[in-house]
Amino acid sequence: MAPHGKVYRGSVKDFQGFDANQDAEALYNAMKGFGSDKEAILDLITSRSNKQRVEICQAYKSLYGKDLIADLKYELTGKFERLIVSLMRPPAYGDAKEIKDAISGVGTDEKCLIEILASRTNQEIHDLVAAYKDAYGRDLEADIVGDTSGHFKKMLVVLLQGAREEDDVVSEDLVEQDAKDLLEAGELKWGTDEAQFIYILGRRSRQHLRLVFDEYLKIAGKPIERSIRGELSGDFEKLMLAVVKCIRSTAEYFAERLYKAMKGLGTRDNTLIRIMVSRSEIDMLDIREVFRTNAAGEFFPEAAQVAYRMWELSAVKVELRGTVQPAGDFNDDGDAQVLRKAMKGLGTDEGAIIEVVTKRSNAQRQQILKAYKAHYGRDLMADLKSELSGSLAKLILGLMLTPAQYDAKQLRKAVEGAGTDESVLIEIMATRNNQEIKAINEAYQEAYHKSLEDDLSSDTSGHFKRILVSLALGNRDEGPENHTQAHEDAKVVAETLKLADVSSNDSSDSLETRFLSILCTRSYPHLRRVFQEFIKMTNHDVEHAIKKRMSGDVRDAFVAIVRSVKNKPAFFADKLYKSMKGAGTDERTLTRIMISRSEIDLFNIRGEFIDLFDKSLHHMIEKDTSGDYRKALLALCGGED
Repeated sequence: MAPHGKVYRGSVKDFQGFDANQDAEALYNAMKGFGSDKEAILDLITSRSNKQRVEICQAYKSLYGKDLIADLKYELTGKFERLIVSLMRPPAYGDAKEIKDAISGVGTDEKCLIEILASRTNQEIHDLVAAYKDAYGRDLEADIVGDTSGHFKKMLVVLLQGAREEDDVVSEDLVEQDAKDLLEAGELKWGTDEAQFIYILGRRSRQHLRLVFDEYLKIAGKPIERSIRGELSGDFEKLMLAVVKCIRSTAEYFAERLYKAMKGLGTRDNTLIRIMVSRSEIDMLDIREVFRTNAAGEFFPEAAQVAYRMWELSAVKVELRGTVQPAGDFNDDGDAQVLRKAMKGLGTDEGAIIEVVTKRSNAQRQQILKAYKAHYGRDLMADLKSELSGSLAKLILGLMLTPAQYDAKQLRKAVEGAGTDESVLIEIMATRNNQEIKAINEAYQEAYHKSLEDDLSSDTSGHFKRILVSLALGNRDEGPENHTQAHEDAKVVAETLKLADVSSNDSSDSLETRFLSILCTRSYPHLRRVFQEFIKMTNHDVEHAIKKRMSGDVRDAFVAIVRSVKNKPAFFADKLYKSMKGAGTDERTLTRIMISRSEIDLFNIRGEFIDLFDKSLHHMIEKDTSGDYRKALLALCGGED
């Protein structure tokens, strides 16, 4: 029920015609015998309110003398079990369980503590403290104090009191004073008075603080969030930012949390489940609206089936952006002269070359090549090759080729000589669209006088060869999803990965052929639907299933396709990170991706990078490379995040 005078904004409502005994019997039958009817359990539990689920637990105990939650835990497994059991707990006990898990064992899940304590109302905090005491016989404040430290601990203790002012009557004088006190405690002070931040952000009413934030922007010339990032650090900084976000809009805070839980490589299933369950009867409609309006990216939950039942999550189209744009007032002849001057005489002006080449689009570089030839009767590529060396030469020369010529050259290097660089073949073939594949084929034929398909066939074997040859045809469907076909495709995927509940009449070879065809020729929108159907069917993520059931180059190729379908910028962000982490830098991979994505989605890759690894691509390049090579890479990167 919504509070008096407020409109209910949850996505789960009381089920009309509810009968606790009937539902208890249905659940008992769904778990009786060999195996359990997961779909029946899911349908019933997600269509009842939490109050009704509690009544079902009581009816189950009366009818069968058994604990329903214990039976569900016994019958279900993995994330599906976590989801269903979470839905059965009253909200306060759900929060208590999450916090208990967050502070038990080795290490602390600070993100979970922050999310719950920064977002709950006074009453929800009081209920949580009581539920924790009832469930575990322990004092929540004492447990949190024992597991945290410093200003982070102090702010958590303040929030645990559930004593935030709730008066909507706001004093303008106090608003101005609080804004001034926050400014003096941070930006205008040598060091930071954290106690002032804790007192004001931990105690003042939401309405009051919203006006304080507005006033702070006026007098400081920057939002309070920027000052918190500059003045505070670590978990304390993250907690205070979460408090500010929840004061501004709890729905926006949770929409962002969901976005981060589902983007990138792999899904933070526990976060996804916790939010979907805890907000389903509070403000899920508001969260959904914010998400649809503001989120960028294509997100596909990978374990928590609640997303399909309680929230019809639409794929949100993201605008892909490169970091290199066509230069304004472009003058091909002028640029040709700058490059000639940079290479003429004794020594080479690498800085001038970098400035021109990295600040022009590929189409403009092709015009510069022609202008250089027309003006000087010389081959610009040959001159660059003779004047530059090492990693910088490979980067600049790569940028001067067309994208198709560059990819063709990388593929040629991967297959020629002793040994094959399968990782390069996989990276390029698994991520290029039909148009790019066709252009690569033409460039390969023109440069090496043989077909790419022939070279791939002669240099690889078995299923890996079949995958590469299929991708090299550039015949992937480009239409929308077909829901009916997606369900059938998901069955083939499940049967191939030996995760289907029923055995197929198809032979092993036939299944593998169909599996390969699905991943190599279905459209991206359709494959996303296939992956969703696969989850609903098996309660497994297709990427994890492939890793578990397959091996070698075949596994790596299929995983690359799946990751590319899910989130291509995240796939490349992961490869860039791995090229620079640890001892030494894989400059070939770093160079290849920076060149090939610079005009397509490098801006998006930057965003994924910082979200996945909590450090910027710019920072990693700066730390892991040097000299003119670093200067050129940073120019392509396009800025710090």
